[in-house]
Amino acid sequence: MMHRRQTVAVLSLALATVVSPLGAQQVAQLAVRPDVHALLDSLKAHNAWTLEQQVALCEIPAPPFKETARGVAYRAAFERAGLTNVRIDAVGNVIGERRGTGNGPTIVLAGHLDTVFPEGTDVKVRHEGDRYTGRGIGDDCRGLAVVLSVARALQANPIQTPGTVIFVGNVGEEGPGNLRGTRHLFAKELAGKIDYFISVDGAGESITSRAVGSHRYRVAYKGRGGHSYGAFGNPNPAHALGRAIAAVADLQVPTTPKTTFNVGVIKGGTSVNSIPFEASMEIDFRSESPTTLATVDAQAQRAFRRALAAENARWPRASDHLTLVIDTIGLRPTGNQPDSARIVRVAREAARTLGWTPAVTASSTDANVPISLGIPGITIDGGGNGGAAHGLDEWYEDGPKGWLGPQWAALIVLALAGAR
Repeated sequence: MMHRRQTVAVLSLALATVVSPLGAQQVAQLAVRPDVHALLDSLKAHNAWTLEQQVALCEIPAPPFKETARGVAYRAAFERAGLTNVRIDAVGNVIGERRGTGNGPTIVLAGHLDTVFPEGTDVKVRHEGDRYTGRGIGDDCRGLAVVLSVARALQANPIQTPGTVIFVGNVGEEGPGNLRGTRHLFAKELAGKIDYFISVDGAGESITSRAVGSHRYRVAYKGRGGHSYGAFGNPNPAHALGRAIAAVADLQVPTTPKTTFNVGVIKGGTSVNSIPFEASMEIDFRSESPTTLATVDAQAQRAFRRALAAENARWPRASDHLTLVIDTIGLRPTGNQPDSARIVRVAREAARTLGWTPAVTASSTDANVPISLGIPGITIDGGGNGGAAHGLDEWYEDGPKGWLGPQWAALIVLALAGAR
């Protein structure tokens, strides 16, 4: 739960003709300017509206690769908010702009449209007391509502910013999407134009400043199969898979940077008395360090091939030999961004100005893409409280000060855009 806003002294703010983003120490000064203070108050006053948008968006299905309906609704919301150049790009990202007045930087404020839930999932939101329960209500309907709330407030406010702010509802953040929406923004739609990237994802009050990269594969051993008795003596794909899993389980990885591996899905076989013709696993490797991630990936690849060779060698008289197929199902980039980066310092100071000290963490989010490219990027929580993300009983509670989430996002954006 967030705490009470700190009292800050009113100090004058001088800006040069060509305005650069404010330093972290100046965020508190910005927050007490009368016009900025009025904007922050308007976000608090319209908190009920923000919650209404969160629920309404959540009740529009957005399964992986099928975010179109929610995207159309979000585009209409951007248009009602008064953003310019509102559009849906080639991959389904919804984009709207607030043009700057000068030569300031371009800031993207984004939330993701997609959920992890398959087509046909009941997305009705239940409201009991202070709790909203619904699939995706926090991840990331909360982020979408915060982005929309900030867009609406900035358009209704006379504050000028030399920097341009681009608001986005992006597709493909969740696992199978492989960050395809954000990748498209940086590679094509907004290539070379983004100076700062802020994703709002889920509930809470923390900052994700470091990108956890991941490599995900489907590893399949294939053969002819056969009767468990009559064809005995031929290599068995399930046995090869077992060898590979055992080898992966024995990998040694560092604790710093934290590096992990996980076999999450195992498939194969048709009956207890049949040698399977295929056995497969889906495996995930993660690390903050691209070098370490590449190292553990290479070790695992060797283990996969050794398992194949060992199972084939086990049956030298066999008429059949197994083959190995490795399919990439997801590659999330990582990179090195220090917590001393301006975007992180500004986000931390904005939170302190509003009354709390945020945790600074590492995770896998849309911010992985800019961080991997050397472009400043963070993911922030959207305020309030939530739990059971990706579960059927996912919930969100606004609490007494959920409005601090939109205020936080707005204050970061204004500081980076050089508000004047």
